[in-house]
Amino acid sequence: MADNSNVSNANMTIIGADTLIKGEMTFTNSARILGKFEGKITSQGRVEIGSGSECKASIEAGTIIVDGIVEGNVIAHERLELNDTAQIRGDVVAAKLIAAEGASFSGHCAVGIEAVKNVRTMGTMPTNSTSSNSSNSSNGSNGSRPARPQAPSITSSGNLDHALDGLESKLGSFAKPKLAAAE
Repeated sequence: MADNSNVSNANMTIIGADTLIKGEMTFTNSARILGKFEGKITSQGRVEIGSGSECKASIEAGTIIVDGIVEGNVIAHERLELNDTAQIRGDVVAAKLIAAEGASFSGHCAVGIEAVKNVRTMGTMPTNSTSSNSSNSSNGSNGSRPARPQAPSITSSGNLDHALDGLESKLGSFAKPKLAAAE
């Protein structure tokens, strides 16, 4: 888990590993999710998604630290930290983004002070966000943004071979000349 030296445990809400909460959670200070949460989390302070935890939620907070799984949009007004076990499937807006090697992210991303200023409400992302590869068309938000197009899926090696053959024929003119085999 991340360094907690500047967070007072007396002001931290902790959702235990054996807990499932569905709904809306709003608080001023800090929270650590160790269990499962479904819904919406809003905080002026810090939200920590612990290793092994699952959040099917939109999260908006000053600082967000992720070690677990988040399915939903994330807005960090100050800082978003994705540690090595973090997985986010949803769109991200953050003033600062720190991602450790091993972290996983699938969705749209907008980073910087201007990106945060351009966020209107939870669930809507700036229209000029940069996209990473994603095949989700829905990530749990009720935003007014149109659904992302589905990426084609390849379900068997036969389909993959067919797709590669088509690609090879299109790129044929770029192929390297074959060298004569050594005798």
